[in-house]
Amino acid sequence: MKTIFTHSLVAAVLLYCTCAFPQSYPSRPIRMLTTEVGGSSDLVARLIAQGISGPLGQQVIVDNRGGSLNILGQLLATAIPDGHTVLLGTGSLWVLPLIQKAPYDPVRDYAPVTVVARAPNVLVVHPTLPVKSVKELINLAQAKPGQLNYASGIAGSSLHLAGELFKAMAGVNIVQIWYKGQGPALIDTIAGQVQMMFPTAISVPAHIQSGRLRGLGVTSTQPSALLPELPAIAATVPGYESGTVLTIFAPAKTPRAIIERLNREVVGFLRRPEMKDKLVAMGADPVGSTPEEFATLMKSELVRLGKLIKDAGIRAD
Repeated sequence: MKTIFTHSLVAAVLLYCTCAFPQSYPSRPIRMLTTEVGGSSDLVARLIAQGISGPLGQQVIVDNRGGSLNILGQLLATAIPDGHTVLLGTGSLWVLPLIQKAPYDPVRDYAPVTVVARAPNVLVVHPTLPVKSVKELINLAQAKPGQLNYASGIAGSSLHLAGELFKAMAGVNIVQIWYKGQGPALIDTIAGQVQMMFPTAISVPAHIQSGRLRGLGVTSTQPSALLPELPAIAATVPGYESGTVLTIFAPAKTPRAIIERLNREVVGFLRRPEMKDKLVAMGADPVGSTPEEFATLMKSELVRLGKLIKDAGIRAD
């Protein structure tokens, strides 16, 4: 009898841990890690945090972390896997371990929740640069190897990767100028301190319309609804594709029931017409995937980008 009682007690405890705990989720405010204030990740994180706080019954607090993606990535990797810490970031978090040593592994340490949206970057040049198309820029760069430069964000950012892939695939030697973020890089490009960059789509329409910058192309395979007049760089450089993928992760080993609850609330919010409109106005296409679709996308992108990065010899150590 004692053995039967002991087994029954263990079974009851396990049932409580796997069922009762997720059902009580969330039991306190949720922390949503993201990058610096003002970036695309921050703006989307704030919209989602506000939109899902009510349905979840707890406040979702945006926790901005500027600087190295390594710090942000490690914070999630070491967080308690109870669903009270999540991360809204970009595909840069997946790519960084491919180009430098990182204290986390996105496949091992993260649990995919959903792909929020996709957004292209834009190839822009200072108007004093005598080019009006991607082809003209390539011709000029090939005629003047090492004499043109571009503003790059932190290692692994979409600004960095878009520029390095362009160099490799277009066969040009342009000099990378490191910046701590998109803001200061954009300021110096507008001022003419650097000649080109690949900022996010939301950050440049006003500057292009005013003539402070000249847009040449978008990094997606198709033109952007936000800047329909700009062609895809891939029309000139076949196979070229880069951009920003906004995603939400939880720590690995987060209970499945919690992942499903987060996915349900976030995807439901993304499907609201007003949220769709806001994302499109930011130059992003809303997605709202399942966790499985997200995991499949991440693994395939790691293979695709891993090959491109290896072949191009891209490193940021």
